[in-house]
Amino acid sequence: MQNEQNIKKWRLILGGDEADGTGCALSGNDIQIDKALSVLYDFDKKQNFDYSQPKGQGGSEGSSPSVARWLGDIRNFFPNSVVKVMQNDALKHPELQRKMMLEPEILEQATPDVHLVATLMELGKLIPEKTKDTARRVVEKVVEELMAKLEQKTIAALTGALNRSVRNYNPRYNEIDWNTTIRKNLKHYQPDYKTIIPEIRVGFGRKSRRSLKDIVLCLDQSGSMGTSVVYSGIFGAVMASLPNVKTQMVVFDTQVADLTEDLKDPVDILFGVQLGGGTDINLALQYCQGIIKKPDDTILVLITDLYEGGNLEEMRKRAVALVASGVQVICLLALNDDGSPSYDAANAKFFTQHEIPVFACTPDMFPDLMAAAIQKQDLFQWAGDNDIVLKGS
Repeated sequence: MQNEQNIKKWRLILGGDEADGTGCALSGNDIQIDKALSVLYDFDKKQNFDYSQPKGQGGSEGSSPSVARWLGDIRNFFPNSVVKVMQNDALKHPELQRKMMLEPEILEQATPDVHLVATLMELGKLIPEKTKDTARRVVEKVVEELMAKLEQKTIAALTGALNRSVRNYNPRYNEIDWNTTIRKNLKHYQPDYKTIIPEIRVGFGRKSRRSLKDIVLCLDQSGSMGTSVVYSGIFGAVMASLPNVKTQMVVFDTQVADLTEDLKDPVDILFGVQLGGGTDINLALQYCQGIIKKPDDTILVLITDLYEGGNLEEMRKRAVALVASGVQVICLLALNDDGSPSYDAANAKFFTQHEIPVFACTPDMFPDLMAAAIQKQDLFQWAGDNDIVLKGS
């Protein structure tokens, strides 16, 4: 029985016809599963996306109902993780992308995730008026899910890092860092009283109206950076809500747009981004130089694959100048779970040689990265300690 199941799985993987060497005949739901797979993964061999009902079950139907039926079937046949993969693969075909994204009835049936949001961002102004409300609901649902997952950890990590980055040696009672105070005074332990005398009191930094750290998120909005922009918008909104942190968000292609005013609503941020177009990192860094007022207390997170379409020599000079001025510059090739991205290896090497760490970062690790940056830890060492592969070294 186990062997038959394995043969059937291979039959579904190989797809039948000339690729099939299993001799396995499918029946029941397996026939429809095979059709759902083949209509997507053999799409290049076909004239169009044909997922019509079997003969005798309602006759012919238009292309949009065909896509809607396919979306419904894959949700029935496969777990949610597989549905998202198949849906993302479908969005890579222009014809399917157009049918899925531009018809509100079809878009409502899609499974919301960061890839779907990235595709909506890429389509931008091409989304017709009748679909815009549906598109916004999709984006809102993904934003809500990501905020629920990432907000608490981000606030905890950054708040702790900020508190510890400014020590207070004359604290009020409610400001005392008891763990650090006890460690500092262990030598004053009184065995007769089984206690210590706290000659040195260490407290967390007091809240201040002025920012303790300025954070600039500078995002490449070329088409390949879509999911990274989604996560960056979420983190930017969370960080903007923190006291003692001033967060600014800049997006760029061949032009620069400052979306800092939209940080109160990450949905507005994502609808303010227009994915696609060229890349001018030099222009973006020039803009960032102009808005940075406290270089020694500023963290600049440049999220880009480093493929420069502008002035390469000037871009490198600006990056070096930012570091020399005291700005803590970090280059993230990606901020997503999609794996190792394509990137410009020569620029990555140049950045690394000039004290700018270059690596890809998952959303789960980003709060810890920012906490380490706030505490001015060695980020090259931090990446190594967390098994993150540094690029360009």
